[in-house]
Amino acid sequence: MINFLKKQRNNLIQSKFGKYSIYAIGEIFLVVIGILIALQVNNWNEKRKNLIKEQVILKQLRAEFKSNLVQLDEKIVLRSQIINSSEKVLKMIDNPLNVNKDTLYNNLSVLTLDPTFDPISNDLIVSGNLQLINNLKLKNSLSNWTSDVMSLREMELEWQKMTLNVNFPFIIRLNIYRDLANNQYKNKSVPIYILDKNVRQKLEIGKSKRSVNVESVLNNPEIESIISRAITANHVTNLQSLALKKKINNILDLIEKEIKK
Repeated sequence: MINFLKKQRNNLIQSKFGKYSIYAIGEIFLVVIGILIALQVNNWNEKRKNLIKEQVILKQLRAEFKSNLVQLDEKIVLRSQIINSSEKVLKMIDNPLNVNKDTLYNNLSVLTLDPTFDPISNDLIVSGNLQLINNLKLKNSLSNWTSDVMSLREMELEWQKMTLNVNFPFIIRLNIYRDLANNQYKNKSVPIYILDKNVRQKLEIGKSKRSVNVESVLNNPEIESIISRAITANHVTNLQSLALKKKINNILDLIEKEIKK
């Protein structure tokens, strides 16, 4: 009898333990499921926030690269002006008869121009926001942007050094800078490199009273080399600028596709 009662008690204990075990396992399962759902919801929220941030960044980049494109086009036009005017001076050197002084000085004045591309820079790499860009091709293009610009700036720096160290001293030695500057400003036109194209500020320098003979300018032993260098340097830099322009347009195309998604 006693053994029977012990057996029943053990069965009861085992039965209750089994029920509690199942209950406990069920509770643990529900807790795990709850945690997984919470993590999934949190991940979904983070992804949604990142997508919103990405769209904001993409729209900022679109505006910046459009501005960069406008500025780059202006620099290309300015370098083309240097090339065209320099070619005209070479023709005057080759055919010096009946050269008009004002025409010569108008064309020589391009030696003082220093077109440099200074793009708006959104440093996504430093800020860590580059990782928010999902399009791999766009991300790679943006990663290479700084080095692409530096390649152009290296070329621009060479011309800048020549402008400061060769062109200006040459013009000053010829004593024709006043006449060059007078020709530049007498028509009150706004140079293309001025930020505000609506500026209209009169500047009167007047012609020099110390007239310089046109023939002496054209026969100067330095002028042909300086002018030829102006053509080649700006031609190569424009080729680099056109390559960069193509990359900007590709970036803008990729941005537009991502914004429209």
